[in-house]
Amino acid sequence: MTRFLFIILTAALLSFGSAYADDWRSGSFVFTDWPGPPITIHYVEPDSVDTGDAPVVIVMHGVDRNADDYAANWRGLVAEHGFRVYAPEFSDADFPGAAMYNLGGIGTDGPYAYSAIEPLFTAIAERGGTAEGYYLFSHSAGAQFVHRAVLFEALPRLIMAFSANAGWYTLPDPATDWPYGLSGTSVDEAAIGAWLGRPLVVLLGDQDTDRRDPNLRRTAEAMAQGEHRYARGAFFMRTARDRAVELGVPFAWTAYNVPGVAHDNAGMAQAAALLIALDAEAAIGGED
Repeated sequence: MTRFLFIILTAALLSFGSAYADDWRSGSFVFTDWPGPPITIHYVEPDSVDTGDAPVVIVMHGVDRNADDYAANWRGLVAEHGFRVYAPEFSDADFPGAAMYNLGGIGTDGPYAYSAIEPLFTAIAERGGTAEGYYLFSHSAGAQFVHRAVLFEALPRLIMAFSANAGWYTLPDPATDWPYGLSGTSVDEAAIGAWLGRPLVVLLGDQDTDRRDPNLRRTAEAMAQGEHRYARGAFFMRTARDRAVELGVPFAWTAYNVPGVAHDNAGMAQAAALLIALDAEAAIGGED
């Protein structure tokens, strides 16, 4: 059986330094330049430095639709790394239930939540800075949004997507019914192959193993993926790697094991921030 490697985030990596002062500004604005309803965007930006080419991070909220809290979890990370962070609020009134948020409105008459991401980045770019792409992150229900958005939207300016501690997954399996697989959708094998080649990072807290969590989905299809979130993430990665081999396509996804973290957005955000900072630094270092 083809296996994948969990890369361990060690304490040594967490000592990655910062060149930024502990200084940020926060607020919100309303984003309307897309076919769906208005969306409130909560932001955290560096205050005392020129934003320049500061990495842009779009942060999706979880099941509570608390985008303001998700943005607030990044304040210290903005101060440490100089990111620009934007958390859109997909209200339950306009995007009711998992069908319209986690599942993006696929199979409905819309609005299609995944299609807001690229126009949102355009609006962010118009606020200033020179970033030509963005990072996409979320935890839990938002992690479901992220891994599916990378499938259903081209996201041409996406640099890297982070799906952290999702409760369950859509598998790259055309024989399993949507939303656990792709039967009943317009996704074909070519689209599955393209999905497997996109820059998706699966972050798994190695303590996210609570089988009794009241928010953990327990349908037969979800339980087939594993008894808890950590096991389900591992199952998702194994299934995806095996599918890439079957299709003969490159497999670009990576799984990171985050030690000591359970179902905690702030802890997973710290891990993602480290990886974003390292990736952004590598990109700068690779320029002529």
